[in-house]
Amino acid sequence: MKRKLLSLMLVGTMAASMVACGSSADTTDNASTDATTDGAATEAVQSDDENTLTVYAWDENFNIPALKAAEKDYQDVNPDFKLEVITQSQSSDVEQAVTLAAEAGDYSTLPDIVLFQDHYFQQYVTNYPDAWQDASDADCDWNGLGAEKLSYSTIDGKHYGFPVDAGTAIFAYRTDLLEQAGYTIDDVTGITWDEFDKIGKDVQAKTGKYLLCMDGSGNDLFYMMLQEEGVSQFKDGKPYIKDNETLVKVFDVVATLAKDNVLYLANDWSDYTDQAIQGDMVAGVFNGNWIIPTMKQVSENSGKWEIVPAPTLTGKPGYASNGGSSLYITANCKKADLAKDFLAYTFGGRSAEDGQSTTYDEALLNGGVIGTCAAAAESDVYQQGVDFFNGQPIYADIVEYTQNVATVEQSDYHYQARTHLGTALQNVLDNGYTTEQALEEAESNLKFDMGL
Repeated sequence: MKRKLLSLMLVGTMAASMVACGSSADTTDNASTDATTDGAATEAVQSDDENTLTVYAWDENFNIPALKAAEKDYQDVNPDFKLEVITQSQSSDVEQAVTLAAEAGDYSTLPDIVLFQDHYFQQYVTNYPDAWQDASDADCDWNGLGAEKLSYSTIDGKHYGFPVDAGTAIFAYRTDLLEQAGYTIDDVTGITWDEFDKIGKDVQAKTGKYLLCMDGSGNDLFYMMLQEEGVSQFKDGKPYIKDNETLVKVFDVVATLAKDNVLYLANDWSDYTDQAIQGDMVAGVFNGNWIIPTMKQVSENSGKWEIVPAPTLTGKPGYASNGGSSLYITANCKKADLAKDFLAYTFGGRSAEDGQSTTYDEALLNGGVIGTCAAAAESDVYQQGVDFFNGQPIYADIVEYTQNVATVEQSDYHYQARTHLGTALQNVLDNGYTTEQALEEAESNLKFDMGL
């Protein structure tokens, strides 16, 4: 198998035991059956029932409520349908299960469907092309699901995945803190990063707050700021860093924001979420919309936040994405037609086109999952104002943002690029490097990782 060692290193050392899940013995209702596992699969996880599908997924507060909503939705057209959700502790458990099955040359240990992180999927198609089934002939409007979102799961013209959550980024501001510094939400809408820096210095001087924060050990700012400009960190499959004029500009902006105490670089993820965002250190947040539940933990800030498109180098409205996952049909699925129809009707948005999508509405209400389907944003649930965000209909706004996110070149080495650019930033801030030196070293190290 290609890159066998690399794949195993990436998924980590997970326990290789799992409780096998066959068909459900409970037929008294149509509720989905959950089984919890603590590692990768070692036995078949299939149901003999022709109307039952099995799926690996993680996060009982986010993804799994979305899957239960999809099961309920599809039962409108197939009352006998059941979805057996086999809960994983984290996304890497799913990656480990696919890796072990592929390395053993035996996909019978996989369920019908797996939930997979978007940024990892292309790597797994490259390494294990036989692990997946082509879903291109599914009956759904692919064009309505967001071109950028589908770019992760569309390979050589084939559709493999059905989006669950939009990783679409939000740029949220504390309007009360802006007001203390003499600004309104309009003042931070449609601005350049240079203007953002000026406003941020005023906010810092008058409130003691940073206007932005990011986890310094996993800095996603570079990727999001580049995507706003329609540019990637890769070009024709190779690193595109030191000679990438847009990346150089973005890098210098981030370094300037940090030096001016406009950007707080957290020490780790906990520092970013618990101390910076929930600890009331910041007046602005820029990340995938999955950060919203973290923000909402601080109930006393309800009504003080609003979202707008992000700043850009030129001042045009900025749209980006970060994170998210999709559902994929495995090679072990013997009911591929059922799987494709289920996924197309639910997450593919076919029911949303009829104005009655239980999947999107209940996934949002019960799990906070914001989908990508443009038709879903027309529902009353998506159009409703959100008290925490000063009555702004942010869910409909985020779906609209999704349709505007630029599609840029992706790479199996997305996370390695993120790591090396984060190190480059620290080298400039702390170790006396010039931008040119730091980016040249980052590109050299990334090429080494890629065997170039």
